[in-house]
Amino acid sequence: MTSTMQKQPNRSPSVDLEKVKSYLVSSVSQAFETNSPSAKNRQQAAMQILQSAYQRTNLNLAETLRAQLFRDVLDDLFGFGPIQPLLDDEQVSEVMVNGPYDVYVEKKGKLIKTNVTFDNDNHVLKVIDKIILPLGRRIDADSPTVDARLPDGSRVNAVIPPVAIDGPTITIRKFSKDKLTVDQLIAFGSITQPMADFLRACVVGRLNIVISGGTGSGKTTLLNILSSCIPSDERIVTIEDAAELSLHQDHIVRMETKSPNIDGLGAVSIRDLVKNSLRMRPDRIIVGEVRGGEALDMLQAMNTGHDGSLTTLHANTPRDALSRLETMGLMSGLDMPLNVIREQIASAVDLIVQQSRLRDGSRKVTYITEVAGMEGNTVVMTDIFKFEQTGVDENDKILGDLKPTGIRPLFSERLETAGFKLTPQTFGAGSTDMLSTVQTARRRRR
Repeated sequence: MTSTMQKQPNRSPSVDLEKVKSYLVSSVSQAFETNSPSAKNRQQAAMQILQSAYQRTNLNLAETLRAQLFRDVLDDLFGFGPIQPLLDDEQVSEVMVNGPYDVYVEKKGKLIKTNVTFDNDNHVLKVIDKIILPLGRRIDADSPTVDARLPDGSRVNAVIPPVAIDGPTITIRKFSKDKLTVDQLIAFGSITQPMADFLRACVVGRLNIVISGGTGSGKTTLLNILSSCIPSDERIVTIEDAAELSLHQDHIVRMETKSPNIDGLGAVSIRDLVKNSLRMRPDRIIVGEVRGGEALDMLQAMNTGHDGSLTTLHANTPRDALSRLETMGLMSGLDMPLNVIREQIASAVDLIVQQSRLRDGSRKVTYITEVAGMEGNTVVMTDIFKFEQTGVDENDKILGDLKPTGIRPLFSERLETAGFKLTPQTFGAGSTDMLSTVQTARRRRR
């Protein structure tokens, strides 16, 4: 501790709070090294040590400033530094650290700049290390990006120089403590009851479903909800980069990718895990997100008896989702013609659910689209439900309706076999005849 901190009480606003904070953190850390309390009593013990250490500084800070200083110290010791209050805020869905002095959050779909700051780049790096070290991950100049997760399951991505030109960055997609339900999605207007009934029937009926959407659109949330419809007597294998899925069935095997060690060896990719899962006698394979060549392995699994599989991918429309699957299939390294990959997609994927984040920050299922097969070299797709925007209100809230298109999917018989006899009204039939000949005439290719 500097000698200036042992003089008479200092009421000057120019006191170096960073030095005071560093001294307090050091005092608690040293005390814990000598006599470490139990996990249950750590917070209480730390507060007592803080009080004593603060008294030794002979400072007389304002009560609110002192309380904030103590909170900052506890956040550094037991949390993730300056961003801990943001992680504790239930309204915050994402935390974005663009540098020590630029911290943003997403609240209710809107990006907001906060007044939270770090001391410097090294302070940001310390928080990154605190996140990844317990997971056995590494980040350095040779491996400047890392994916990880917080103890509550929130997903973390960190990037440091030389890749991050302006300094280390952290992006945290928060994990909701209270798992959303279908009823809540209906209440939010993200989905309608007929759409929910239809999707539940598709999951139980073992259709292969791809959830498509942009970044932050709610793909993983929807995947969680749909996965909860899987019967509890089925064996589920989940495969993710960083484990986010939270399923409550009894028979689940969760697998997560592994980064290479310091020698660049020992990496385990999504593709490795998809291939391995086929030897684990799964009833369902759920891949958190396909990004590369593993898409072809997933399609082949769907085509070889692993019905009812689910995955997500980044795309802005159902048609774009098919194009992405084609591109990822070509990334597999197999010398396979595009039309063969296209046929694999058409025979493997039954349904694409498009999840979107709209301009006002709201999230909706904007399309539920059947993959109806091939016609020539084109994959035929049919919208079963879709969102139709009607306008914008005075608060810039997007107005519109989630509507069935009046077309019954070709796989309706499969749903009936699974015990789901969905009425014509589910698909918007009133005066519209739902005979198959009429369906065929009304189908349109997108």
